[in-house]
Amino acid sequence: MVERNDLRAFQWVESPATALNDGDVRMRIDTFALTSNNITYAALGDVMNYWQFFPTGDTATGCVPVWGFASVVESRCPGVDVGERFYGYWPIGDEIVLQATGVHPGGFTDGAQHRQSLHPIYNQYVRCSADPGYRADREAQQALLRPLFATSFLIDDFLMDNGFFGASTVVMSSASSKTAYGTAFCLTRRQAVTVVGLTSPANAEFTRALSCYDDVLCYDDIATALPETASVYVDFSGDAGVRAAVHRRLGDQLAYSCSVGATHWDALGGGDDLPGPAPVLFFAPEQARKRIADWGPAGFQEQMAAAWTAFMEPVTEADHPWLTVVTGQARDAVERSYTALLDGTVPASEGHILRVD
Repeated sequence: MVERNDLRAFQWVESPATALNDGDVRMRIDTFALTSNNITYAALGDVMNYWQFFPTGDTATGCVPVWGFASVVESRCPGVDVGERFYGYWPIGDEIVLQATGVHPGGFTDGAQHRQSLHPIYNQYVRCSADPGYRADREAQQALLRPLFATSFLIDDFLMDNGFFGASTVVMSSASSKTAYGTAFCLTRRQAVTVVGLTSPANAEFTRALSCYDDVLCYDDIATALPETASVYVDFSGDAGVRAAVHRRLGDQLAYSCSVGATHWDALGGGDDLPGPAPVLFFAPEQARKRIADWGPAGFQEQMAAAWTAFMEPVTEADHPWLTVVTGQARDAVERSYTALLDGTVPASEGHILRVD
C-alpha cells in the first residue's frame, strides 16, 4: 500500500483470507515488471483512476498496478483451470482473487463491480496457451515492454492518423525510457518525420546507441540546440521545466503538445501561460478503441503483433540488446526497485522483473 500523496511512503499489508464464490479464481502472482511506467500510474493515479483497480479500502492509499504473469491456484469458474497461466494487470502482491467473466479461449475479463466503470483494456486477462504473441523464453520482455510498446504503437499511429499535425519533427522527452524509444522505433520505421530525443547527460550515450533517434539532445541544450522547425512535442517526462523550455524554444512552430507520462514524477506541472498549444493528455485506450473499430479486433492485433515482432529484434539482439533483464525476489527486492525508480537511479538499459515471495 502506497500513500497517494507521498509515493515514498508505503507498507506491506496482510489481507484477510478470501473464500471463493462461484465464478471466482485465485491467482498466484508469479512475476511482474516494475518500471517508470508504474511510477506514472502512481503519479497520475487520481487523475487517470489507476488507484481504482485494486482498492485498499482507504482513500488515502492505493496499490500500484503492474503487468506480469500469474497462475491459477484455485478456481470456481468453468473454463479456467488450476495450473493455467495468464498475462495481465495485477497489484504488487503475492495473490489476488478475480471474478472471471466472459470466459473464452483467449482468456477472461475481471467482472468485479469496482472495475465496471474502468477502461476494459486493463480488465482483460490473456491465457498464455492461446496468446499468439507469447513465448516462454520472452516472458520478461513481454512483462516489461508489451504494455509500454502498445502505448508506443498507439502514439505513433495517433500522430500518423493526424498527419503529424503538419509537423516535420517529433521531439520526445525522457528519450531513454522504454515507451519513448518504442515510439521512436515505430516513427523511424515510417521515415516520415525527423525524430529528436531529449534526455539527461547520464542517459545520452545509451539513447544515442539505440540508433532510433535522428538526433539526441540533453535537456540543458534545448534553449540553444533544439531545431526551430514545425514540431510535435511528446512529453514522457511530465517535467514542467522541460516542457516550458520546449514550448519557449519552439513557440509558434510547435504544432501539437502531447502529454503521455510522468517519469519525472516529482517535477510535474501544468502548461499554463506557455507559448504554443496547450498540452493535451494522450490516453492510449481511446486510440486503441478507434483502431479496433477501424480495423476490427483481429486486424488491430495483427498490426500490433507485426510491430512488436520487429521491435523485439533490437531489444533482444545478442551482442548489444536494448534491454538487460534484472530479476529480484522477496519484499526487500521490490522495495529497492521501487525506491530506485522514484529516485531515477535505475539504468536505462535495465528492466526489473520481480516477485513478492
